[in-house]
Amino acid sequence: MNPSASVRGAPKATEIERHGIDTIPDDERHSGVFDLFRIQFGGANTFATVILGTFPVLLGLSWWQAVAATVTGVVVGAVILMPMGLFGPRTGTNNAVSSGAHFGVRGRILGSFLSLLTAIAFYSISVWVSGDALVGAMVRIFGASDSDLLRGLIYAVLGAAVIVVVVYGYQFMLQVNKVVVIGNTVLMLLAVVAYANVFDAGYDPGPQAYALGAFWPTFVLSALIVMGNPISFGAFLGDWSRYIPAATPVRSLLLATVFAQLATLVPFLFGVATATVVAGEADYVFALVEASPLWYAILLMVVAFLGGLSTGVTSLYGTGLDFSSVFPRFSRVQASLFIGTFAFTFILVGRLVFDLIASVNAFVGAIVICTTPWMIIMSIGFFLRRGYYRRDDVQVFNRGQTGGAYWFSDGLNWRGLAAWIPSAILGLLFANYPPLIQGPFRHAAGGVDISLPVAIGTAAVLYLLLQWLWPEPSYVYPAGGPRLVPATPGQTPPAVQGGRAPAPVAAGPKPSAHTDIRE
Repeated sequence: MNPSASVRGAPKATEIERHGIDTIPDDERHSGVFDLFRIQFGGANTFATVILGTFPVLLGLSWWQAVAATVTGVVVGAVILMPMGLFGPRTGTNNAVSSGAHFGVRGRILGSFLSLLTAIAFYSISVWVSGDALVGAMVRIFGASDSDLLRGLIYAVLGAAVIVVVVYGYQFMLQVNKVVVIGNTVLMLLAVVAYANVFDAGYDPGPQAYALGAFWPTFVLSALIVMGNPISFGAFLGDWSRYIPAATPVRSLLLATVFAQLATLVPFLFGVATATVVAGEADYVFALVEASPLWYAILLMVVAFLGGLSTGVTSLYGTGLDFSSVFPRFSRVQASLFIGTFAFTFILVGRLVFDLIASVNAFVGAIVICTTPWMIIMSIGFFLRRGYYRRDDVQVFNRGQTGGAYWFSDGLNWRGLAAWIPSAILGLLFANYPPLIQGPFRHAAGGVDISLPVAIGTAAVLYLLLQWLWPEPSYVYPAGGPRLVPATPGQTPPAVQGGRAPAPVAAGPKPSAHTDIRE
């Protein structure tokens, strides 16, 4: 049977979305895996991704070294990101709310914080960079005078356009990304023609240019910065995949994410290539506009506007949605307006007061180190639970209730939290994202940043160990039981409005710790 057969027709893009973080009914699951691909690629096929693509060259790598670092970062990031598109179809809500199944319905606020951090970073980058590109083009084409006032006005126009799209919601955002996927891809590929006479694949500034003094530390840092882009989608994939039918094959969802991230090599390699063209210039965006043929400088304005709109929308939509789940008194629209205003203030202060490159590097570092172990715990949890989730129970906190399958200890599942906290701390201690994030153990591997494997390894080992030593109750698993780990017998505490949830009720003997019930 076709799982979409009984689904209602999708609402019009001009209709304001009525759903917040509540469960999307089965008959309103009107999206498919291609929509998941399109919204990921569209959200990243922008100048924000281009800027991340310039970092390997800015850090001193040659063209071919920078390409290798970029491909490595995208592929590794895509592999880590893959499972995060599986939760939305199962729970019908976003990933932060879904994470309550593994961190507790109150502990899932951790996911909301990570979502906010990511959204502010990428919304800011998109408006900053796209705004600067528009200003640069106006200076080149119309002879406008560059000033903080002009930049502020352009940021305001872009920021307001983003908020308008976000208020309308998912369908409008999907339409924007349909345009960006095709339009910006064509425009970026035209760069092959625009810069054919000035691009040199033999670009190599030499070993003395390595930002961290040696090849491998610089290469790894470059790959980690690139990896920040796919990792940034981890908290947001559920925002979009929740509209996909629950019966959609896992393989299709995984491949949609992998192919979407591989497609982002278009803007990434655009950034790498053009960074070699304007190497040594203080302001990449302005220098690129000046180095472009006039016809392409005009097209860059289109790329900048569409890209700023797309990345800003995909970032802000998810955070507005999530903020309304943490503070249920706010509707999705109210929360989006509040976060949008806050983020725009941050943009003005951050762009006009702080160093852009240092700020981007620090934000990306914090996102990679803190979000990756959270994603690892979620992915392992999905595997152990066989993809089984109780939709109503993940919504307990949002409804002002207590109890349910994911109440654990006063709404906190300390197993997930006890695995994430030390993994994030250790990751930061080993991190090397100069100049703002430089952990005391950053030279432990000869200057090579090992913060990511340390964070991933710590999260995975601790989470599995805690699952064995203090098994979770059997009611969080399907009838077939968990994979690999034991479970403690019990009955689900009922969800009640306010007050204190009843304690779980024991039920029967404890199953063998060595039982491995497979599907």
